[in-house]
Amino acid sequence: MLNLTKGEERLLRYTLMVFSAVALACLIVFVVWVLGRVIATFNALLLPLAVAGVIALVLAPVVEFLQRHLRMSRLAAVSSLFATLFLAVIAVLLLVVPTALAQVAQFLNAVPDMAQQGYQSLGNKFPAALRAAEDALGEMELQALLPEAETAAERTFSYIGIAVGLGFVPLYVFFALIAGNRLRDHVEELLFLLDKESQDEVLYLGGLFVNYMTAFFRGQLIIAMLMGVMLATGFTLVGLQAAILFGLALGLLNIVPYLGVIVGLLTVLPVAYIQPDGGIQLVGLVLLVFVVVQFIESFLLTPKIMADQSGLHPALVVISILFWGIALGGVIGMILAVPLTAFLVTLWKHVKTRFQRTLPASESRVEVPPD
Repeated sequence: MLNLTKGEERLLRYTLMVFSAVALACLIVFVVWVLGRVIATFNALLLPLAVAGVIALVLAPVVEFLQRHLRMSRLAAVSSLFATLFLAVIAVLLLVVPTALAQVAQFLNAVPDMAQQGYQSLGNKFPAALRAAEDALGEMELQALLPEAETAAERTFSYIGIAVGLGFVPLYVFFALIAGNRLRDHVEELLFLLDKESQDEVLYLGGLFVNYMTAFFRGQLIIAMLMGVMLATGFTLVGLQAAILFGLALGLLNIVPYLGVIVGLLTVLPVAYIQPDGGIQLVGLVLLVFVVVQFIESFLLTPKIMADQSGLHPALVVISILFWGIALGGVIGMILAVPLTAFLVTLWKHVKTRFQRTLPASESRVEVPPD
C-alpha cells in the first residue's frame, strides 16, 4: 500500500474524479452518436416504437388503477381502456371534425386571395426587397430547386414506411400494456452476467429513466391537449380562419416545450394579417390569445400538472431540444430532449454522490509517514 500524505491523496482523488467525468462524457457522446446513426437508419421502424412506448408509459397507470380498484384482469383492464379511448375518438370525430373540415375548406378557398393580398402588401411596403426576390427566383432554374428523382423516390418510400408503421402503434401499445411488469423480468434476465449490486444499480437507473419519461409525457400531453383546446377556442372567438385546425395542431406541438408557440407565431400571425378580413387588429387579437394561453400554461398548468419535475432551467430546456434534435435525427430527439437531459443531470449527481461516499473510508486508510 502506498504511503500518501493527505494532500497527495486529495490530489489523486480529484484527478480520479476529473478522469471519471471525462470518461462518462466520452461514453455519453459515443452512445449518442451510435443512437443517432441507428435512428437515422431505422427511423421508419423506431419512430412508431418510440411513439407506442411513450403512449404505453402514459396509459400504464390507468391500467393499474383499473386492476387495483375494479378487480379486473390485465387483459380486461387493457381492453376496457382501449374501448373507452375508441369511443372518445369517435365522439371527437363526430363533434369536432365536421366543424374543423368546414373551416379548412373555407381557408383553402381563401388561400389565392390571401396570397394576392400578401404579394400586394409586400410590394407596397417593401418594393425593393420584392423586386430583388423576384429577380433571384427568375435567375434560378426550376430543375435545380426540385430534388432528383431518385432522392424524391427514397423520401416518398420513407414517408410511406413511417405512415404504415404509425398504423401499427395501437397494436404495439396494446401488447406493451399487456406485458406490463413482465418487461422488467426480461431485463433482469439479460443482466445475469452482472453481480447483484450491479444489477440493482442498472435496474434503479432504468427505473429512474422510466419515471422521468412517464411523468414528463403524462403531464406534457395533458398540457398540450388543454392548450390546443384553449388556442382553438380563442382563435375561433377572434375570427381566425381554420381556427380549430391551427389551435389543435399548435397545442399538439407543445409536447415539445415552446415549439407550438414558436411555430404558431411564425405561421398564424401572417395568416391573421393577410386573410380577407384580417389586418393589424386581427394580428393583435391573435397575439393576445397566445399571450393569455401562454400565461395560463406557465403560471397555472405547468406548476400544477408538472410540478417542475424536470428541474431544468428554461434556457437548458431550449438548448437540450436543439441538441437532441440534431443528435438523434429530428423529431424523436426533440420529443425525448427534456426527459433525457433531466435523466443525465440526475445520473451525474448520482455518480458524483456515490463517488463522494467513498471518500471518508479512503481518508481513514491514509498513512502519514512519521517525521
